[in-house]
Parts: sequence; structure tokens; C-alpha cells
Amino acid sequence: MTQIRDAATLILIDRSDGGFRVLMGRRHAGHKFMPGKFVFPGGAVDSADEKMAIAGPLDERVAAKLLVHTRRRSQDYARALALAAIRETFEETGLALGVTDCGAPPEPPDGVWARFAETGVFPTLEGLDLLARAITPPGRTRRFDARFFVGDAQWIAHRGEGVIHAEAELTELVWVPLDEALKLDIPRITRTVLGDLAALGPGPWDPARPRPFYRMLRGKDVVETI
Repeated sequence: MTQIRDAATLILIDRSDGGFRVLMGRRHAGHKFMPGKFVFPGGAVDSADEKMAIAGPLDERVAAKLLVHTRRRSQDYARALALAAIRETFEETGLALGVTDCGAPPEPPDGVWARFAETGVFPTLEGLDLLARAITPPGRTRRFDARFFVGDAQWIAHRGEGVIHAEAELTELVWVPLDEALKLDIPRITRTVLGDLAALGPGPWDPARPRPFYRMLRGKDVVETI
């Protein structure tokens, strides 16, 4: 049986010109998992995500939604899910979300978080919201329990160079209007959550609102709310 791994994805929204654009990256065509598809930055949660310091906390109402239907019920767990979305975004795109007026985060874990800290950005969770949750259906070679976070592009405090190239995990990075994003070559779940985002509109959104939870039970697609 394929293990289901906790994962987090970040949908960045740019409202700077009065529009509503989202950031999409094209996966390398050589990847076994969703080759060539346009996706949001994201990936599996790492143990280091629970050890990284933050400058601002996650909204407690968002954290509460993250802990519904989970075996781990601690705030540290909710915090790690949100931090994973920020870390994966930095690793795949070079974009560091956070603040620069608090100094660099102290004693970051080795690896990606250490490189993040070198940018001088202190990650903060206060600008993140939860859009949806989805578990990969059975029978897939990789299965994830993915949380789709949303963040505003105004929280981008650093833009690294040279991360996107022909041999990288993401070979192309584009900001596209929501309706144009739906025309790209995207996975089914990406199309679904873009529809959820379109239904919400540009915001502001109620942090306590119900969120959709997509999964398959007894061979049938099920949509619950959390």
C-alpha cells in the first residue's frame, strides 16, 4: 500500500494591478510525477519544518481547520504544514515569503531553511490562508494529503535568481490571470482548487469559513467540508 505523505502547496496571488493573477510553474518533462504539468509550488512536509522559527503566527481559525480529521492535533503540526508551503515555494521558485524588519531567523535547520535564512527574510505565517485539502486517490504511485494554502504576493520579500531553468524541477514560472490558468495543462485537482479560488473571488475571506476536503472513499469521489 502506498504511503500517504503530508504535503503543502502555496497558491500565490498578485493583486497589485487590480487584477487577480496566480503563480504557476511547469514541471520538468522528465519527472515521473505529473511531467510537464503546470502546478503550484509545493511538496511533502519535512521534519525540519517543525523546527523553523517564525516572525508571525498562523491565524488560529486557519490552524483549527488544518487540524480537522488529523491524528496530530498540536499547533506545532499546523504550523509545520504552513511552513512547508513556504519552504517548498522558496526551494522551487527562489521566492522567500516573510518580513525583513526582524533580522534573519536564528538557528535555522540545515538545508533549505538555512539557505532561506541567508536571504535575511524571517518567514511569517500571518498572511497565509487555507483554501482546500485533498488526498491523492488510491492506486497512484505517490499519494499526498495536500493542504492548498493561499498567500498574497505582497509577502514576497526576496526573489532568488537562477532557480528556474531547463533542468530544474520547475522549468518555467508564470503569473497568469485565473481564467487563463484554467486553460493551461494542469492536473485535475489543480483545476478543482482554482475553481474554488474563483468562487471565493478576490477577498477578503472569512478565516472561519468551511473549506472543501477532497478524497476517495470506497471507490467514490467525496467532497466534505472542514
